[in-house]
Amino acid sequence: MTSQTFGKPDIAHANPLARTMLKKLDYDQLTNCMRCGFCLPACPTFRETGVEPESPRGRIALMKAVVDGVMEPDQAFEDQMNHCLGCRACEPVCPADVKYGQLIEQTRDAIEDHARHGAVVSGTRKLFFRGVFPHQNRMKLLGKSLRLYQKSGLQKIARGTGVMKLFPAHMREMEQILPEAASKGVIERIGERYPAKGERIATVALFRGCIMDVLFADTNVNTVKLLSEAGFDVVIPKTQGCCGALHAHSGEMDQARELARVNVKAFKDAGVDYIVSNAGGCGALLVEYDHLLHEDAAWADDAAWFARRVVDISTILVDKGRVPAFAEAMAEAQGAVPAAAAETGASVTITYQDSCHLRNVMKGSAAPRKLMKSVEGAHFCEMRESDRCCGSAGIYNVTQPEMAGQLLEHKMEHANATEAQYMLTSNPGCLLQMKLGIDKHGRGGDMKAMHIVDYLYERIAQPTGEA
Repeated sequence: MTSQTFGKPDIAHANPLARTMLKKLDYDQLTNCMRCGFCLPACPTFRETGVEPESPRGRIALMKAVVDGVMEPDQAFEDQMNHCLGCRACEPVCPADVKYGQLIEQTRDAIEDHARHGAVVSGTRKLFFRGVFPHQNRMKLLGKSLRLYQKSGLQKIARGTGVMKLFPAHMREMEQILPEAASKGVIERIGERYPAKGERIATVALFRGCIMDVLFADTNVNTVKLLSEAGFDVVIPKTQGCCGALHAHSGEMDQARELARVNVKAFKDAGVDYIVSNAGGCGALLVEYDHLLHEDAAWADDAAWFARRVVDISTILVDKGRVPAFAEAMAEAQGAVPAAAAETGASVTITYQDSCHLRNVMKGSAAPRKLMKSVEGAHFCEMRESDRCCGSAGIYNVTQPEMAGQLLEHKMEHANATEAQYMLTSNPGCLLQMKLGIDKHGRGGDMKAMHIVDYLYERIAQPTGEA
């Protein structure tokens, strides 16, 4: 039997990991779970395996068993926690409003405090989580190095000589679909301020991200110009940094909080009306900075100010902006036009893969669809289970390639059924995963994956005379 103190179990002499979990987990959230099972059909890993511990309900039961002192947390327990995608599809369907995303992050944080990684894993985590992602100058150096690798012929040599075969198959696949890295980020290309076209509606700030500004710098630039077209003055605070999402998902919560403080100060100093994200994974953590820093008295109020202003690019365009006219050029259609599109007079069919965090955390599923349906000459075809995780989930497709591969294969079955020429999404990780899916399971090259911002901006770029 375990004694109770203020509703929490007393396990002072229990397993060290159990003690840490008890300290870090929100015990009220653990007890809020009613075991009703509504989360089961929403959970991708449960759907794949049919095993109870692979569900949110099952994982919460395991967490509670550990902190109650009923179960010893072993390697199998840790593996089960790490097997969760963190897509948070369980939260919108939960009648008790259990904050599962917070519980899984708190559990991983506790696990990481006691983890015994090998030298390679420890060194890699330290290099990227502490040595690269938090530092914009180092991210730029990484971008320049990657660009040199891609442009100098080293990439062709590595592939031609078989060097890439030294890496696991899933790493080789991801290398194949990496976009061209940028040597210059959005600020270096267009400056820290960009004026609105026409009468100004509001002043917004772009959250440029870390990886986003290296591998998807064009998307950042197009985001700024699209906002300008819609009537917003755009500010890009130079002192902003990594959002901390990858850190939070990987059990590095202290580092995530430190990054949050940097960003809160940068954007508070900018004094903007809104903070715009074009990456669902980043936005989902940004909008929860208030929770991340709620126990920090010195930062709690400013973090709440920050979180209230975070909005996805599609949402602010639809809700606040002057939405430009978008038109699909007739000559751009790739392959035969599906019958459903031809009946409407459209020249091309587009479909959409939801970013899990944009849909489930930021509640931003409607705005992208409204924008896509407004494109003249394009037929929007809703993909079956577009709200189901594609398997990217931050770095999940790297750490859990088998499950990620299964999810991607199912996703492409539904994507191919739309007969779309364009697969659009609102998150860089999803975009890379869908590029991989098209490469592995596509219909022979007649589908292209794009960020929704790039797709939309290209369809207004020519009339405005912008390059």
